[in-house]
Amino acid sequence: MRSLFMLLGLLALLPALVWSQEKGKVEPVKVVEIKRDTPVLYDKDIEPIFVKKCLVCHSGQIKEGKLDLDSYEGLMKGGKRGKSVIPGKSADSLLYKTCGRTGAPFMPPPKEMNQQPLSPEELAVMKLWIDEGAKAPTGVRVRPKPVVSIPPPGIKSVRGLAVSPDKTLVAAGRGNEIHIYDAASGKHIRSLVDKLETPDKKPVEAAHLSIVEALAFSPDGKLLASGSFQEVKFWDPQTGAMKEKVTGFADHVVALDFSADGKYLATGGGAPSEDGELKVLDVATGKVAVDVKNGHSDTVYGVSFSPDGTKLASCGADKFVKVFEVPSGKFIKSFEGHTHHVLGVGWKADGKLLASGSADKSIKVWDYEKGEQVRTIQGHQNEITRLFFIGKTSQVVTCSGDQTVRFWNVDNGGAVRNFPGSTEYLFAVAVSPDGTVVAAGGGEGVVRLYNGANGQFIKALAPPGEEAPKK
Repeated sequence: MRSLFMLLGLLALLPALVWSQEKGKVEPVKVVEIKRDTPVLYDKDIEPIFVKKCLVCHSGQIKEGKLDLDSYEGLMKGGKRGKSVIPGKSADSLLYKTCGRTGAPFMPPPKEMNQQPLSPEELAVMKLWIDEGAKAPTGVRVRPKPVVSIPPPGIKSVRGLAVSPDKTLVAAGRGNEIHIYDAASGKHIRSLVDKLETPDKKPVEAAHLSIVEALAFSPDGKLLASGSFQEVKFWDPQTGAMKEKVTGFADHVVALDFSADGKYLATGGGAPSEDGELKVLDVATGKVAVDVKNGHSDTVYGVSFSPDGTKLASCGADKFVKVFEVPSGKFIKSFEGHTHHVLGVGWKADGKLLASGSADKSIKVWDYEKGEQVRTIQGHQNEITRLFFIGKTSQVVTCSGDQTVRFWNVDNGGAVRNFPGSTEYLFAVAVSPDGTVVAAGGGEGVVRLYNGANGQFIKALAPPGEEAPKK
């Protein structure tokens, strides 16, 4: 029995041992002691460390290891490895051991050695806070100002996808990059690049400084909109030129939708656990035409204009689907029934039905005029991360953490088609108006193209210079 325990212990250390042998030893963070006359406070002392060192991988829609460090509640809940903090016992707390690099998995991971670990002083403050009881924030939360920098090399997820209306182009956001591909051949055409620099003035060649969260083509295909941290950019997909940058958003912009006439662009986002942000931009001027205040009590994850452009549907982490008037921004009605974050919403072409997809793994179909739920559609085995109606049909496309893309008929709740083949969690899906070109991407960092008419896999698209999988 003792030999068995020793073997299990060695296996647990294997990743660290492999790294040590192949890349060089990972040194633990030096242990220092600090003396304070006042208690360590979460909001003033601990949260700023997370903002500076951790949130790029553990907040918003990216929660590595299912650990959300954007709130005290998320920290104390822990992730897939269990509780992160044991109040009063820093030596037994996973957070302290991983950040101090005395227990696997090391934070940041060895593959991201260009990312700085906690300093000895930061680790000492964290230890003292845990030993003092890991107390919750005091008073009204004041969100620390984030320091925006480039994502770690390990963040390669595809989070934004769009297929041009004429189905000739596929746009893919991978990390902070945007790549344009020929939809027929899968050939990389160009990358969209802006002149950027980090806070310490180092030049960066990418579309955004932070992660690209959402993409959308204008109805005429002449513009591509991209959403990232605190900004939206408009690009010419044919030349790669950046046409306009709109700033002033509170947090990540994670959802985009053009009105049918191309006049407006709806944006959704906002900081987790704070008021969701819902704005409508005038595409011609880049100015905010509608700013919906207090529309959602948490992050807005999905936006969709009604077919006639007079209404805007939105959904969010507060579990609601809501509809607002355009351009007044006046609240019209809400739909309640999901039991978890609602991550996608869309209008049927006749304007009579709405459909929404949720982290509760279900699709719900709503009668807009009656304000009632028509049906619930089950089938996905994990969170539904995106949902869009396919052109003027009664079908929606969804993608999920269960690694599948699916077509559904909202009129009868039936499953139409399944697109398997992905090997990791899917964050993004896009489809041409006629439903024949389907693109999906996620944690694997590649985009898979499918024939929407028969479900056949066509090709995997990788960033330039990288080899794509053959299936």
